[in-house]
Amino acid sequence: MPKRPSPRFLITLIVLIVVGLCGIAWLASDQTKAMFSGATPSATPPSPATTNAPGASTAPSPTTPPVAIVPPEGGVAQALQFPVGSAQLAMIETQVIPSSPLPLTDSLSARVVYDEDVTARIGVGVAGRVVSIRIAPGDSVKIGQVLAEIDSPDFGTAYADLAKARAEEDRKLQILNRASSLGAGEAIAAREVEAAQTDYVQAQAETIRADQRLKTLNPYGHPIRGQRVWLSSPIAGIVAERTATPALEVVPGMTVPLFILTDPTRLWLLIDLPERLVGKVKVGDEVAVESDAFPSERFVAKVVQLGQAVDPNTRRVVVRARIKNPDRKLLPEMFVRASVLQGVGTAVRIPNGALINRGVYAFVFIETTPGAFVRRPVKLQGQGSDFSYVGSGLEGGERIVVTGALLLDAELTARAGSKP
Repeated sequence: MPKRPSPRFLITLIVLIVVGLCGIAWLASDQTKAMFSGATPSATPPSPATTNAPGASTAPSPTTPPVAIVPPEGGVAQALQFPVGSAQLAMIETQVIPSSPLPLTDSLSARVVYDEDVTARIGVGVAGRVVSIRIAPGDSVKIGQVLAEIDSPDFGTAYADLAKARAEEDRKLQILNRASSLGAGEAIAAREVEAAQTDYVQAQAETIRADQRLKTLNPYGHPIRGQRVWLSSPIAGIVAERTATPALEVVPGMTVPLFILTDPTRLWLLIDLPERLVGKVKVGDEVAVESDAFPSERFVAKVVQLGQAVDPNTRRVVVRARIKNPDRKLLPEMFVRASVLQGVGTAVRIPNGALINRGVYAFVFIETTPGAFVRRPVKLQGQGSDFSYVGSGLEGGERIVVTGALLLDAELTARAGSKP
């Protein structure tokens, strides 16, 4: 029969088990504290060779929080300094914005159209058929360049009538000269000389009529060969539109021209101006133009004509401005936003996303040095749906935070522990 363990042995075994469990629990607690504090437990103290010397700088971690800078005289902090490489800087976008003239009102709806002073709509006033086409949409053309060749019986008939009238005029002239050389009352009667002279005058009138009819059919003087006419360009520019196709039947009075030629570097801008602003706009005023196709660019136009009637449905007047388009970025029939500039006073035009509104006060953030931002109070001269004009508090050419201003404001408020 086996020998039972003594009570002393059992007590000793239980004590050892309890001590082991307590040690395990203490080690687990130490690891948990180290994990939450971000420190890595080390069994050995740091070596003197790896310890940072006093005053030595180290590369900041991307998660290093910014520092709120308090003014020396006390008060609320209005500046933040982010370490180089901070992750927060990736969410902040800045932009240098210059001063610009104040607009008369918020952006107005406008439409880009052809400049009719440098636009030609080419058609024909006769019936015929397109035989050949020499150009394609977008091609550049010179004055006198052939666009298309059209076969028209009307031109053939008109050209034949003119040739017949000229021949008849020459014949009547010869008869008149012969009768005049014989002498009235000597070889022939005087009335025959008078009749020959009358016939010659009638032949001259018929020649003039035939020539005028041909010019009416061909007002631009296109070259004619038989009954074929070569349509040529009266201006230099590009082919903006082309409706002519091979073998197309053309007739007088077509509502759509065969070709539209224009100079794309010159355009008109038609602005819908509210009638309450008609008295504040005059010929020569500058207009700032923006397009969704080029959000970072502003174009400049100049008012050349004010509308002479108010639209009864919209209560607006159409104002025409001329805009230069050297890069050909703007296209006819584009919808754009136009702001008529006052010509007196300037302001800094900033996007509304750059503003921090607190009641009746407005603030913006300025980047003074890389990673350093200052919150500054500003006064608005005007505010629209997308942009605002700052009259005081900003100077043209300063680097302004246009994206991430709310994040900076929240960070500064949290670090300073109070609100402005």
